[in-house]
Amino acid sequence: MKLKTKPDRTAAQKIPTSLDAAASDTAPDARDLYRRMLIIRAVEERLARSHQKGLIHGACHTYVGQEAVAAGICANLSPDDAVFSTHRGHGHALAKGLEPFALIAELYGRSEGCSRGLGGSMHIFAPEIGMLGTSGIVGPCILQAAGAGYSFRLLKTDRVAVAFFGDGAVNNGAFHEGLNMASIWRLPVLFVCENNGYATEVPFDYAAGNPSVAARGAAYGIESIAVDGNDVLAVQAAGRAAVARARRGEGPTLIECKTYRTRAHAEGMVDFGYRTKEEVEEWKQRCPIARLRKYLIEEDIVPEAELAALDAEIDEVVNQAHLRAEKSSYPAPDTATNHVYAVSENTARDVPAVAGPVREITYMKATLEALSEEMAKNPRIFVLGEGVGVRGGSFATTTGLYAIHGPERLRDTPICERGFVGLACGAAMSGTRPVVDFMFADFVLDAAGEIINQVAKMQYMSSGRLKMPVLLRGCIGIGHAAATHHSGSYYSMYANFPGLRVVVPSTPRDAKGLMKTALTCDDPVLFLEHRELLSVKGPVPEGEYYIDFGHAAVVREGSDLTVVTLGLMVHRVLEVAAKLAEEGISVEVIDPRTVSPLDTTTILNSVAKTGRLLVVDESFAPCGLGAEIAAQMAEHGFDELDAPIRRLNGLHSPTPYSPPLEAAVVPGTEQIAAAIRSLHAE
Repeated sequence: MKLKTKPDRTAAQKIPTSLDAAASDTAPDARDLYRRMLIIRAVEERLARSHQKGLIHGACHTYVGQEAVAAGICANLSPDDAVFSTHRGHGHALAKGLEPFALIAELYGRSEGCSRGLGGSMHIFAPEIGMLGTSGIVGPCILQAAGAGYSFRLLKTDRVAVAFFGDGAVNNGAFHEGLNMASIWRLPVLFVCENNGYATEVPFDYAAGNPSVAARGAAYGIESIAVDGNDVLAVQAAGRAAVARARRGEGPTLIECKTYRTRAHAEGMVDFGYRTKEEVEEWKQRCPIARLRKYLIEEDIVPEAELAALDAEIDEVVNQAHLRAEKSSYPAPDTATNHVYAVSENTARDVPAVAGPVREITYMKATLEALSEEMAKNPRIFVLGEGVGVRGGSFATTTGLYAIHGPERLRDTPICERGFVGLACGAAMSGTRPVVDFMFADFVLDAAGEIINQVAKMQYMSSGRLKMPVLLRGCIGIGHAAATHHSGSYYSMYANFPGLRVVVPSTPRDAKGLMKTALTCDDPVLFLEHRELLSVKGPVPEGEYYIDFGHAAVVREGSDLTVVTLGLMVHRVLEVAAKLAEEGISVEVIDPRTVSPLDTTTILNSVAKTGRLLVVDESFAPCGLGAEIAAQMAEHGFDELDAPIRRLNGLHSPTPYSPPLEAAVVPGTEQIAAAIRSLHAE
């Protein structure tokens, strides 16, 4: 049953779909919908007052006016269903079942808040009730919901995922990439656009060439409907039909809810420079709570006295939640870095405790063995990437696995790096272990925001309750005249961001052991493989083994000076060291193997022995790995040094195409030998 309201110019214009019959279905428990909306309104009004009093220390984006959308959609969800939201997510969390105290305490920055004081208004996490998070960045929730939908499909459940987002997000690339992937893989996802007419201060009718969000569903081949977002029964009916479709395996639905926020974009902002007071007042008269209340009374569904009692009850609940939150404690300062990384259950693992047979295989074959072994043991592992299915990957990274595991675990993707990295994030949040094969490190730069703002921070922002077992792998390094868009390394850049593990193996043995660790740890890992090493052969144990992160390898012992290097440069330095030994120069070579965590202890011990340090790095010198190692050694090992620390790097230039120019930007064996001789002579 729909609310009895006069039609207006802002009421929904339906897109003809199979959902058109939804409004004629049996009405839900209207009392429950009223209660959900009332709790949201009472909490938001309390938070607005608290912001004015200084109890909220940062931004506060309230949901006043849009309560019907959260209440109507979430009324159809089970506790196991997953919700992802944006910066205006208080209402979604409360409608999903979050207690008012947990939300209020979070905005007050208290340790008992739903995100333990780590998130505030824009980062709400309550995975215990299926609230998997909100984001201060527009768009990621769309991709993460698709990722949860992928998990639910892979795990053979009937759970669904919901993404709530504003009209501003539909002009973002995440919207296109997320809806397209959900469509082609028929994922159980509801994409709910709360079209309140403005993206911060930009009117939707200015920002969108197509004024109908729902009409865009047809472009992706998915069901879509537009409803009056201030009519909670209409929203609930559309949501019920969409959830039923998703549970039946019939794919995603796009629901456009025409609504309006009647408070400013954020508390404390003045917003009458882009909209008028008259417009706001007009929408206040369409208040979804008042509309439902009037309907319940006029239709004799709930007596007015009972509604008044419910009003008073909710006011008291919210007031008590506020008082309790105000008295609760702040987090202890010494917990500020908790949950940046997961606490691994696997410690002190290395190449087999009991030495076993070895064989000579390529780097490529070694990583394929690692992936094959772990996929056979863990059905939650799946691979995303372009050509990873029947083709077996551009560099044979998944050869033969499609025939064993099929398309759901070896999933060929469209060319949408941001999209499938964001999807991988949501999949990891919801219980699976994605491997993203992006071929070249340059390509994944399109997804840098998803990696840095979402993947790297998710464990921390959820106070450790959500794990992020995502493996991102691809080729780095200069060679094959690949030019500037297929030659980047970027490990120094990614090592700068807390939450990420950055791995750069140099041998087949290390590549397999580190890959297996990456596939069993709960942290996100960038596994960067130098293209020029993929066909290199080396000894690899036959049995299963793991190599822990943060343990450098002394690949050649020496006494006169230490060279720290990684990737392809390890092989060049070893070649030079062997020749210099004939000149009486004894070089110790250290391969960090992982850039984050960086094993400075092994380097320091070597420098204490040799007194001299040279860092050889193919990548750039400014703000690079060598600079970090030099700073660490200067700080902690200054007294051990007998000469200044030296660095030898590739030139600070994009990678050229022509072979002579390409060779000129990378340290060669002659340059390495000259640098070692010069340092040895000091």
